[in-house]
Amino acid sequence: MQSIAERERHPSPAGRPQPLAFQGATLWMGSWDTDRLYAIDPKTWSVTHEAAAPGKPYGIAVAGDELRVVVSIGEDDDRYLYRFVPGHGFDEASKTACPDFTGSHLAYDGTLYLGQMGKRRIVALDDAFAITREIALPTRCGGMGFGPGGFYIISADEEFEVLTFARLDLNDERPALAPVAGIPFDGARSLAYDGSAWWTSDREAGEIVAFTAG
Repeated sequence: MQSIAERERHPSPAGRPQPLAFQGATLWMGSWDTDRLYAIDPKTWSVTHEAAAPGKPYGIAVAGDELRVVVSIGEDDDRYLYRFVPGHGFDEASKTACPDFTGSHLAYDGTLYLGQMGKRRIVALDDAFAITREIALPTRCGGMGFGPGGFYIISADEEFEVLTFARLDLNDERPALAPVAGIPFDGARSLAYDGSAWWTSDREAGEIVAFTAG
């Protein structure tokens, strides 16, 4: 199987970048070292805005003019979903526990999808963040997002040593993974599509990578 074609690699504005999402021409990133969100201009690689998160940011999805963010809070690493409005911040009133207090990566296409890596599943959520569908996965999930041809994930083995960029057809009742390309570094977390290329965080390297595949 071919590997992804790396197009760009940039130092992250803050250490251990994890979630990514594109809102128009703006790339949003969450840092595990600072517990903050950063708005990045990909053309100049400059930070245009940043905001403190109520905990460690695990996942981001764009929903119109707003973001949905998964945040880890407390020593028990409980996961919560928040509404974030750029320019205004996190809406504390929106704080809702993820199903079973677990979850990480997010994707949105009118429906919000939440990856639950430990349970090896993706769940579709309604506006109240209640589960409307469960999608079983044969692997761990290191990221997910919508792009050309549908829905894609970073498929990972148990130790996150073998990563694969793969398509998942959500129109199937029981979708199967269709591998597209290997990912040659094991730190890849999150997926975001800018209209022409995919982006992922090489988390422990402290870098953000743009790539194409297929």
